[in-house]
This record gives sequence, structure tokens and C-alpha cells, in this order.
Amino acid sequence: MSLIAINTSQNVNINFHTASIGTRILAFGIDMVIKAAYLLAAYLVFFKLFSLGVVLNSLDSWSVTAILILLSLPVHIYTLFCESVMEGQTFGKRMLKIKVVKIDGFQANFGDYLMRWFFRLVDIFSNSGIVGLLSMIISKNNQRLGGIASGTAVISLKNDISLSHTILENLKVDYMPAFPQVIALSDDDVRIIKENYRKALKSDDRLIISKLSDKIKEILKLEIDPRSYTERQFINVILKDYNFYTGSEN
Repeated sequence: MSLIAINTSQNVNINFHTASIGTRILAFGIDMVIKAAYLLAAYLVFFKLFSLGVVLNSLDSWSVTAILILLSLPVHIYTLFCESVMEGQTFGKRMLKIKVVKIDGFQANFGDYLMRWFFRLVDIFSNSGIVGLLSMIISKNNQRLGGIASGTAVISLKNDISLSHTILENLKVDYMPAFPQVIALSDDDVRIIKENYRKALKSDDRLIISKLSDKIKEILKLEIDPRSYTERQFINVILKDYNFYTGSEN
């Protein structure tokens, strides 16, 4: 697997591993199962329950085609819709912790997802996917033609990312950060966390501390072994890590 260096708004370079071809094929398979389940459900509901087949027999071929296209539309736009609303992921990609990103470090937009979706006709659905497979094998970042055309790649979100903090390299600290995902937070997010955390500590409000901890894990999509950190230790580490990567005292 190759590495993609993405520069964040805090001028932090994150090196992500590109998703392996096997993982991408497996994610595609999961999405295909979801699509097949929808088609089966649609068939049972419309053709068995509501006897749509009888209605279609009385219509002309153009009307039949239009109705069938409408019923199967969710399957056709599944990938485009999911990646647009789930920030580069389908359900298959989310399950396997991979996602689509722009190689230049910016968040991919609808136009990028549309370009990827359009090229699926060539990459995946022509020649049984041989074109897309060969493109992923040959290209530097395991990109199919749609990825090359849109300037995107599929990366792994598993805990094997490494960071090189460009401007922050001048900071002479021995602190070793634990959660590079904190760069997803904004200064305002951290300020709110810190203010509420201080108030909770002052009043020993364990409920607030617990809710803060859970919310941070939810936002950053972290799965923490409760034996590794107490809730207070976890929040303290998050605040320190954010300060380390951004140089912000908040």
C-alpha cells in the first residue's frame, strides 16, 4: 500500500495508507449485497404485495421501462448518494473503515463523487471490472480511472496513520500524542470542551465529564478501551494532543 500525504488546515501533514485492492473489492461486495436486498424487497412489495406486474402488462413498453427505472433508481445512484451524504463513504466502505478523499487534502465535493460515479461505467461495469482493476494495480495511489479523473483516492482509516507536524517541528517538547484524529476539531470545539470540562471538574460533575468524553469519541469516531484511559484522562489527553498539533492553548 502506498502513502498519501494530506495537509490539513492546521498545516499538519498526515500520511494515510491507501486502501488495499482486496479491501475495496470487499466493500464493493457488501454494497452489492445491500443493493440486492433492496431489489428483493422492492420486488416483494411492488410485484407480490401490490401486483405491479398486472399493471405493467397493460402499459406500453416506454411506460414499463420508465417505471422499472424509477423502482431501480436507488440502486443506480446508491454510491453517488452515499458518498455525497456520508463524506466519501458507502455502507460497505464505512464497515471496512475506508473512504474517498481528495489527494490535495481538501474534502471531496459532489462534483468529485459525480465524476467517480460516472466513470464506474468504464471502470466497473465494462469488461467485468477489468479496466478498474488494472488501473488500481498500475496507478501510484491505487486509483481507478474515476479516481484519477477526479483527483481522489480511497484511504484506510484504521489506526495506522502517522503525522509529521511541519511548523510544529520547532516545538521542543517530549510529549507524545495519542490521538492524531483531534485535528478534526476546531478551536471553538476545543474551547467549548475545555470550558465545560473545567466547570465539571470544579463541581465534580461526573455526568458532564462522561457526556463530554462520549461526545468527543463520537465526533472523532474513536473506539477506546475503557481500561486504557479513565474519562478524565481521555479528555486531558485530547486537550494536550490538540495543543501539540495546532500550537493552540485555547
